[in-house]
Amino acid sequence: MASNQDSAVGIQRKYYTETAERYERMHEHETTGDEFGMKIVHSILRLIDARSVLDVGTATGRGVRDLKESLPDLFVCGVEPVAALVKQAVISGNTASSPILCGSGEALPFADASFDAVCEFAVLHHVANPNAVVKEMLRVARKAVLIADSNRFGQGAHIARLCKLALYKSGLWGAFNYLRTSGKGYQITEGDGLAYSYSVYDSLDLISQWADRVILIPSTGAKATSWFHPLLSSEGVLVCALKGF
Repeated sequence: MASNQDSAVGIQRKYYTETAERYERMHEHETTGDEFGMKIVHSILRLIDARSVLDVGTATGRGVRDLKESLPDLFVCGVEPVAALVKQAVISGNTASSPILCGSGEALPFADASFDAVCEFAVLHHVANPNAVVKEMLRVARKAVLIADSNRFGQGAHIARLCKLALYKSGLWGAFNYLRTSGKGYQITEGDGLAYSYSVYDSLDLISQWADRVILIPSTGAKATSWFHPLLSSEGVLVCALKGF
């Protein structure tokens, strides 16, 4: 009998296979379409004098194409587990100057410290065990890891944000989420497919152990209204983890 996680992976692969041709139109609102956020990413890459970048979960390769166009001297490579999305990347011409491999973020097919920088854009909230992917990103990165993803603690009404943070800090979030999702652990929506409740703060301890400097940038233009910014104020956060700086 297939496990719940195997079933979830099957649902995801089916969703992305069926939506591959219109994927870019459906996800224009996500981080790779955030002009300000991408300018920050480009600035970080210039700051660390990056020569090579790996994009994990690159989908149809729009992100690698944009990186290559903005930083022509950069070697950009993508990894994507869904074959239909890789095929669409080829059809769209996004692999013309940047290779995209079919592979899993949980087992990146590269040696340790293979890339100056490793990034992901709105991928981790689709993974049952996001820290497994984060560990692999940290393993193959030399200078920087850039994570732009969701932050559950900055979503919903103010009281809901406080309740989620309290449940997480008390160790009860897992049980609450199990009940909330009827034991599946995930939810399915038409626009985003299968997604898990994730916050970049779930991975912050792991990232901080690797990095010498960690910079957190709200991805939604939220104002700093308290000491908990951007923890409780932004539904998405860009994490810039730097090593050797």
